[in-house]
Amino acid sequence: MKLPRSPLIVIATIVGLAAAVGLFILPRLESRDAPCAVHEFENSRFIVCTFDARRQDMRLYSRAARGGYLRGFEALQQELGDEAQHVRFAMNAGMYNDAGAPIGLYVQDGDEQKSISLTDGPGNFHLKPNGVFWQGPDGALHIDVSEEYARAIPATRWATQSGPMLLIDGEMHPQFAEDGASRFIRNGVGLRDSNTAYFVISTGFVSFGRFARFFRDELHCQDALFLDGTVSSIWAPSVGRYDDNHELGPMVAVFDRT
Repeated sequence: MKLPRSPLIVIATIVGLAAAVGLFILPRLESRDAPCAVHEFENSRFIVCTFDARRQDMRLYSRAARGGYLRGFEALQQELGDEAQHVRFAMNAGMYNDAGAPIGLYVQDGDEQKSISLTDGPGNFHLKPNGVFWQGPDGALHIDVSEEYARAIPATRWATQSGPMLLIDGEMHPQFAEDGASRFIRNGVGLRDSNTAYFVISTGFVSFGRFARFFRDELHCQDALFLDGTVSSIWAPSVGRYDDNHELGPMVAVFDRT
């Protein structure tokens, strides 16, 4: 005999089906307590995680304390230990070589572990202008074209260099098509102001043009920097994401301030 299902089982079944087909109404960006939210823009979906430098702390990670490079969120979680419970979100944060070492400027808690690169070469990193996302000792957030950063040599606590720039003073990178044929899962960071950074990852394949427009037209950023494509990964407990299918290089993590 088929027994009637309890209300709790029915609810659990509905929730499971909703998760499977992506029907959850996830928190919007305006919620101060929701670290990450899903946005739709030009028929694409993006996960947006907000870092408020006045209320949260940001750190960059590359090397493990015991030696070697951290190559993913599992390694980062082990490195953090009990602190992992305070992670609001984490994301890959800049391009790297086969060993996992950053190929551009990398500053970790005031320690410049890799100097800035102004060389030309192949690949997205060298699609000039590229840029630097950095935070000063005063907590202010910045995204600068690499050559401008190199001329200023500012006091820096955290920095990662990547490329190309997505937005420069509100304008799209000059080499981007409106919606080019190159489509990948992509992630990047944009600034709303000196206290607010939006870390974004697409949930599907998008062009550079659409990705840049999302930062400009939806998030109202003036400056934004591409962090990577294909390997783009996120650890975001608030939206149930924990990507572990790629070996990563530098990572950024944002924490609740305790």
